[in-house]
Parts: sequence; C-alpha cells; structure tokens
Amino acid sequence: MANHPSAAKRARQNEKRRVENRYFARTTRSALGKLREITEKDKATELLPRVSSMLDKLAKRNVIHKNKASNLKSGLKRHVESL
Repeated sequence: MANHPSAAKRARQNEKRRVENRYFARTTRSALGKLREITEKDKATELLPRVSSMLDKLAKRNVIHKNKASNLKSGLKRHVESL
C-alpha cells in the first residue's frame, strides 16, 4: 500500500477509473454482440449510431485504441449494409 498521501489518492483514483472503464467496455461489448445478432436492417440501422458512439467514447478515454474502434465500426457498418 502507498506510504504517501498523494500516492494513496492516486491508487484510489486508479481503482475507481478501472472499475468505470471495465463497466463501459463490458457494456459496449454487449451492445456489439446484440448488433451482430440482429437480422432486421431497420433495427440494426437504428442501433448502429449508438454503438459507434460508445466505441468512440472508449477510444477517447484510451480504453481501446482508436484504430480498433475504427475497425470495429467499419465491420459493423459492413454487417448492417449486408442485411
């Protein structure tokens, strides 16, 4: 455990951010799976902007790399267009 008060605070902040990042990443992965399972184009088209936004937010917070977010969005767009 940290000996200095600022190091203890940093440890608390890191833990809080880790938990938040895991939540947002897990929620996004669930939304990705739901979008990939959808077989109706209108529902998929409606959900695509929300999932894309979630991916962008993860990349902005450095939870995932920006190129990974772009690759996932591209694949999702291709999936929706193929329906």
